[in-house]
Amino acid sequence: MTTTRRKFLTSAAMGAAAAPLATPALAQSTITWRMQTYAGPALGEHVIKPAIDMFNKIAGDRMQIELFYADQLVPTGELFRAMQKGTIDAVQSDDDSMASPTEVTVFGGYFPFASRYSLDVPVLFNQYGLNEIWDSEYSAVGVKHISAGAWDPCHFATKDPINSLEDMKGKRIFTFPTAGRFLTQFGVVPVTLPWEDIEVAVQTGELDGIAWSGITEDYTVGWADVTNYFLTNNVSGAWAGSFFANMDRWNELPEDLQTLFKVCCDQSHYYRQWWYWGGEARLRVHGDKMQLTTIPDEEWAQVEQAATVFWDEIAAESETKAKVVEIFKQYNTDMQKAGRPYRYG
Repeated sequence: MTTTRRKFLTSAAMGAAAAPLATPALAQSTITWRMQTYAGPALGEHVIKPAIDMFNKIAGDRMQIELFYADQLVPTGELFRAMQKGTIDAVQSDDDSMASPTEVTVFGGYFPFASRYSLDVPVLFNQYGLNEIWDSEYSAVGVKHISAGAWDPCHFATKDPINSLEDMKGKRIFTFPTAGRFLTQFGVVPVTLPWEDIEVAVQTGELDGIAWSGITEDYTVGWADVTNYFLTNNVSGAWAGSFFANMDRWNELPEDLQTLFKVCCDQSHYYRQWWYWGGEARLRVHGDKMQLTTIPDEEWAQVEQAATVFWDEIAAESETKAKVVEIFKQYNTDMQKAGRPYRYG
């Protein structure tokens, strides 16, 4: 399934007209930004819109941010370049999806088993040194890395049940680039499509399933309506994503507006912590659209063991990647030694 230029331009124009948040009459001196998220409208209502609504309300006629959803201004895979050039002022995405040309791109989104829980992500960035590495990488290419946070874990939502690794073979799955690269060794066939086309692709049989989210998103965006099964084993405990801005646009902001934007990013991270954490449990217990399946622990251990090999392969690609992998290893060793509730087993 491909998106024609005509279809893209038409949907972009329609989306652009509908997407910006309502703003008051602006003063001539009002700073205006255009920001695009990786998320579609239904998901964006939770992962970004509350924070931008808050920013606009507080900033008033000093600054307003127009929010656009997935693919409305540019395709998600072109987000980085558009922001770097100044076509878009700010972006919410993971590094992997927006095709960032940095050494840390592979770690955005779902890097296999780098995290077990959503709180692992902010701790890795704020206490184990990832913030400094991301800041250095993005500063070198004219982009400000503002803030990183966690989203939901990575699970399979499929039309047919998965009860073993054998059941994964040949499944055409929409997933993130790095997660797809890792999962191919288990017979998964990664498929890349525009986000808005995923539901229809599952309905028509072009896709067998999705490994792009947890169960909260499956229900929120409509994927639970076209899939039948939810695999409780996850490839990663939390998606790692960030807020970014064009460096020149960021440096032009007064310090108090920079601070306000950072505070609103933190509010967004906090909102997602409880929205996803509670949603994942509630929908597993009370959701009525998807049947839960599980691959036995002793069999799933093969996937976890393969992840350690994958980490070493990535580390061998560059000095920066090796440094990040070493942080992941140290962090997970610390968590294992800390014991419950940080790690079980």
